[in-house]
Amino acid sequence: MAEQEPKPKSLTETLGEEITRIVTPISLCMLLVVLLVSSLNSTSSSSPNSFTSVATIAYAETPSDTLWDKFKGAILNSLAFIAVVTIATFVLVLLFYWRCIGFLKSYLGFSAFVVLGFLGGEILLFCIQRFDLGVDVITFVVVWFNFTMVGVYAVFQGKGLPILVTQGYLVLIGVIVAYWFTMLPEWTTWVLLVSMALYDLAAVLLPGGPLRLLVELAIARDEEIPALVYEARPVIADESGSGGIVERRVWRQRMVRDSNSVESVVVVDDSSRNLNVGEVSELEAPLMERNEGDGEEGIGLGTSGAIKLGLGDFIFYSVLVGRAAMYDFMTVYACYLAIIAGLGVTLLLLVLYRKALPALPVSISLGLLFYFLTRLLLEAFVVECSVNLIMF
Repeated sequence: MAEQEPKPKSLTETLGEEITRIVTPISLCMLLVVLLVSSLNSTSSSSPNSFTSVATIAYAETPSDTLWDKFKGAILNSLAFIAVVTIATFVLVLLFYWRCIGFLKSYLGFSAFVVLGFLGGEILLFCIQRFDLGVDVITFVVVWFNFTMVGVYAVFQGKGLPILVTQGYLVLIGVIVAYWFTMLPEWTTWVLLVSMALYDLAAVLLPGGPLRLLVELAIARDEEIPALVYEARPVIADESGSGGIVERRVWRQRMVRDSNSVESVVVVDDSSRNLNVGEVSELEAPLMERNEGDGEEGIGLGTSGAIKLGLGDFIFYSVLVGRAAMYDFMTVYACYLAIIAGLGVTLLLLVLYRKALPALPVSISLGLLFYFLTRLLLEAFVVECSVNLIMF
């Protein structure tokens, strides 16, 4: 009697693995930003007040401004930034609708080149000056140019490269952008974080929201969104012909319906074997089964069958802990734990609702709450206990 094929696991059964695959790169991104902020803030020639960007286009904060002026200016900066992001997202929706995929991928490659080559190169120069490293100009330019071009290819194309290389470059881009965002004025930073959490909530969940339109269009066409998205691709093990264990990455899962059954079709991409669309894989994969129309991209299971997280979420998580690192490490720990707890809550909601969910609101809300509670209450308590030699 033939043995029954194992049933694919649901996301609920593999939630721990999925959380690990997302928490690990986020934690690495936040750690690197904290290290950069701690190492370079006192020595870098740049200062929060000298750094200008779209987030400071409406108001330039000065130390002599009153608290009310800083608050009003921070709101203006945040509104301007949200407006730019909203317009850019709607333009992305239109280009994706018109199938300008080549242009979008070229823009991603150009963005990666600018971030890695210029912004990342300047941070590397800060590190060289800070740690007094002996590097000549020619070596620096040649090595960093080649490193940057590999990153552009990983983001622009990514074919033929190990998945860890692409994921590593995405995390590095998040670190670079987040570090520069930590140079924004303090009031602008806090208001911007709150504004982005609210924008993320509206853009994903409201009818007509730009991110929701983008996701629905991608699902209707069964296409990947050309954007900077970190994907925790599930990895499955299978015995190779030589008796070894080969790790294969699951790229897609689709539901094939007939009158009597529903079966999963998986496309697997690895160096030894390719299964085309339409071939039924006999391998067990930790994917969530979903009906037609269920599941969306974003933080959720999209057409690739893996949980995805936008790179913007990496950036704003890291901005929060980077700003906390300017104060003390106790606040960093509190913010980090709050962000990870918020991400866990969001993933649990993902299991319940099985649709794209915004990843910023819960984590940013908890992170900000713990930041101010730690500064206002916990720090005073710990200092008082230390002064009076009280151990707890």
